[in-house]
Amino acid sequence: MNSLSTMKQENSKNNSLIDNLSSQLSIINWSNPLIRIVLLGISSILLYIVISFPLDYKMQFIFGVAFIILSSYISRKFDNRFAVLLVIFMSFIMTMRYFYWRFTTTLEFESSLEAVLGYLLLSAELYGLVIMLLGYFQNSWPYKRESVPLPSDENLWPHVDIFVPTYNEPLSIVKITIVAAKLIDWPEDKLHIYLLDDGNRPEFKKFASELGVNYIARKDNRHAKAGNLNNALKESKSEFVAIFDCDHIPCRSFLQMTMGLFFKDNKLAIVQTPHYFFSPDPIERNLKVHREVPNEGELFYGIVQEGNDLWNASFFCGSCAVLKRKPLEEVGGVAVETVTEDAHTALKISRLGYNLSYLAIPLAAGLATDSLFAHVNQRIRWARGMAQIFRIDNPFFGKGLKFGQRICYSTAMVGFFYGVPRVLFLLAPLAYLLAGLQIYQAFALTVFSFAIPHVVMSQIAGHKVQAQFRHSFWGEIYDTLLSPYVLLPVLVALINPKLGSFNVTKKGGQTSANDYFDLRIATPIIILLGLNIFGLFYGTIHKIVLENGDLYTSLLNLVWVVFNIIILGACVFVALEARELRSTPRVQMTLPAAIYLPNGKTIFCSTTNFSSNGFGLLLPEGCNIPAGSTLSVGIFRGKEESIITAKVKKGGNELGLEIEKISQEDLIKLVNVTFSRADNWAKDWGNNRRASPLASLKELMGHGVVSPKKLLNLRNLNKI
Repeated sequence: MNSLSTMKQENSKNNSLIDNLSSQLSIINWSNPLIRIVLLGISSILLYIVISFPLDYKMQFIFGVAFIILSSYISRKFDNRFAVLLVIFMSFIMTMRYFYWRFTTTLEFESSLEAVLGYLLLSAELYGLVIMLLGYFQNSWPYKRESVPLPSDENLWPHVDIFVPTYNEPLSIVKITIVAAKLIDWPEDKLHIYLLDDGNRPEFKKFASELGVNYIARKDNRHAKAGNLNNALKESKSEFVAIFDCDHIPCRSFLQMTMGLFFKDNKLAIVQTPHYFFSPDPIERNLKVHREVPNEGELFYGIVQEGNDLWNASFFCGSCAVLKRKPLEEVGGVAVETVTEDAHTALKISRLGYNLSYLAIPLAAGLATDSLFAHVNQRIRWARGMAQIFRIDNPFFGKGLKFGQRICYSTAMVGFFYGVPRVLFLLAPLAYLLAGLQIYQAFALTVFSFAIPHVVMSQIAGHKVQAQFRHSFWGEIYDTLLSPYVLLPVLVALINPKLGSFNVTKKGGQTSANDYFDLRIATPIIILLGLNIFGLFYGTIHKIVLENGDLYTSLLNLVWVVFNIIILGACVFVALEARELRSTPRVQMTLPAAIYLPNGKTIFCSTTNFSSNGFGLLLPEGCNIPAGSTLSVGIFRGKEESIITAKVKKGGNELGLEIEKISQEDLIKLVNVTFSRADNWAKDWGNNRRASPLASLKELMGHGVVSPKKLLNLRNLNKI
């Protein structure tokens, strides 16, 4: 208790010091141009001195360690925006010291080949520097936007069209989204739902008719999803349009939470909400880290979009969003010039001076890509589309955008150019270990003293900014896995943006009875892994054991190779696709329920999970029900109860129930008390388990180490 009291007193003193400093700074007249110029000049000189001040490798290492200790202390002890900015600034100083030293000391090569390879490596490092600095700008001050209440008079609420586009997805997936759209809390006469079927399927038309929603099909599929949406715009007329991908199921409160923002801001054109996925993506599923490690998308929707929102540059992401029809029509509808029609549409609308907003509350949930092959193809399309926008409608140029918007839009596009730099980083240490090429002209211990503080400080700053939605080092898996695949499409799109076609990401309905290894996707990763393993053994024997190289230079490159092997090893095991027997993923969730037995007795229990065609129930201790029974089950939403008839597929104390040939009435009941609940997804948002950079690295190593047992498992699997 005494130590806790002391800690509180210390924190109170520290916070009061910061408050005193802030109050003193507020006295200065910052609007005076002369004061600004003088302070800018003084700070620039001081910054240059700190960045360029020469130190030998020992003193540089001590300086770097001191910065690491201080930034770690600040990161742990203070949880405010000033601390975030301070850690970012300290990371910036250490990074710029590294690059100043890199440019002034390490570029004197002994051969033309070493020079070519050395400048390629430097270019890859510079790309990383640009991405890091842009990321700091984008994410240093996220805007925490809140929902705005609607007018109490419902007569003032506008008409809203809801578009649900589909092409090749199964009806079982689309049904839930359409039913959930029907259940949205909005005046019935002002809610107009459209099922946009680019597959032109009779069973979809029949379903729409039975449920009483509008059905639109086209004779062709020109411009894919963008063309489908634009066609629907011509056949509808409401002032606002809400768009949901056919696997993104809206909560009942979606419009009530988003539409108030339009009443507050006349110039607002788009309100985007997060894409929340209740099923794991292939990386989460195959490495068994779902809900343990935040996935790739959580960083974008958890931090990046809020950072964009500060600069009025939040993206339209194609789903889970509301758009005002007038601005959309002013830009000619949804953009068709690129395959990332959503981001391009947002850019066009921004150029006209309209506002965009991001509300970081999950109000819909959908399916992640259900195979590694589909995941890779989806990311290829995103990378190619962003490169197309960068090429034909570059945010750095053209009218209508403010400085912050240009930076945020450009960051999103340049961020997909990582293919070439990533592959270079995976191959660079092999130049010395296999061929003895010095592509990094410096004493190894000096490299260590400058590079390690730079890398560690960037991880500390990244953790401080992103810990809620990203574990350190895990982004390496996503980027490394995709780098061989996005490399060529991005380069081609930059040269000729018209090449290529729109590839639809199919979701839902895919099952596999056994584990299998996706050799199609893993092949380039296996080649890179093999090269790094060969470099590790050859370099150890040739450079260390036989003493054919500088000891410290060899050790530095061997450590680099070991890190590459860990990342590549994890990527290989991502290609080990876990079996999936269910065609409809289950959502793990506890809801109050009751079983009504034929003898009149009632058993109160709770759900363990649910899906579109069944759910699990946990019974009280001592209660058991055999498989094969047909039960009437009530699931509660507050005081509201929906009774559903289901068959017990798995008996005992923890039941697995399936709804056979679910009726439309039962489907509406099920969706109403499960997927449509407003509290479903928000309670988990941002509540991920946090992990320090060291803990994340240890966690990653457990997945990336290539053990004989893992190799044996791979050898015994079917390959595709």
